[in-house]
Amino acid sequence: MLTILFDGIAYGMLLFVLACGLSVTLGLMNFVNLAHGAFAMAGGYATALLMNRAGLPFLLTLPFAFGLPALAGLVLERILYRPLYGRPHLDQVLFSIGLVFMAVSGTDWALGSGQQFIRLPAWLQGRAEVLGVPVGLYRSFIIVVCGVLVVALQLVLSRTRFGSRLRASVDDPRVARGLGIDVGRIFALTFAVGSGLAGLGGALGAEILGLDPTFPLKIMIYVLIVVTVGGTSSIAGPFLAALLLGVADVAGKYYVPSLGAFVIYAVMIAILVLRPQGLFARAR
Repeated sequence: MLTILFDGIAYGMLLFVLACGLSVTLGLMNFVNLAHGAFAMAGGYATALLMNRAGLPFLLTLPFAFGLPALAGLVLERILYRPLYGRPHLDQVLFSIGLVFMAVSGTDWALGSGQQFIRLPAWLQGRAEVLGVPVGLYRSFIIVVCGVLVVALQLVLSRTRFGSRLRASVDDPRVARGLGIDVGRIFALTFAVGSGLAGLGGALGAEILGLDPTFPLKIMIYVLIVVTVGGTSSIAGPFLAALLLGVADVAGKYYVPSLGAFVIYAVMIAILVLRPQGLFARAR
């Protein structure tokens, strides 16, 4: 039971890292970016290619898995996304879905449709016993890394000048510009960081979730569930939603394998019936 709980927490942490970028762009910037999974795939492929072709160690590939999608997000935000900020959400959804299919097709053409494999270092393989409970070393690593990211992200958004400027830019861009805040730069940096976090999540999840050109389509529904259930008014909502859904998914697949894949949807429906606005969002 404790092993299932531990694996569920690790899976939930991974879901949060994959979803937190979308939570930031949707909750703070009011922009629906369903191409978020494409940035996650870019991070996963960056790690796989650097390990398998360049021979870099796993840990050294993680900065590239964050940096390359962040740079791509910064460029795309300037060129493609910025004109859509004031458009209806339907336009944003259709546009970003188009980018997803372009990314899937382009990756399939350039790198093939086969699955990319990542060989973890020896110190991250296998299990160890903690207080008599066998825990996976790699999942422990994911929990530590994701826990640090959660704390850092919350502190940046709530305790720094950048976080206050971001909230001001979202609440009233015209007044923020009048106060000397470069709203365009704030939005660009926020979008880049969200894209980089998605890439890091893709790199960390490649070994667990599998990595191929259809990766953005496979994780899209899970990312949307986390953001929908958790709400977008804070980081705490998606974080707790990801943990709850991760534990529910792992436990469901273990105890009821024939129905395990539907447990996460049942939990989502139950929560949204009770709180349509999400766990931590305020009802309008």
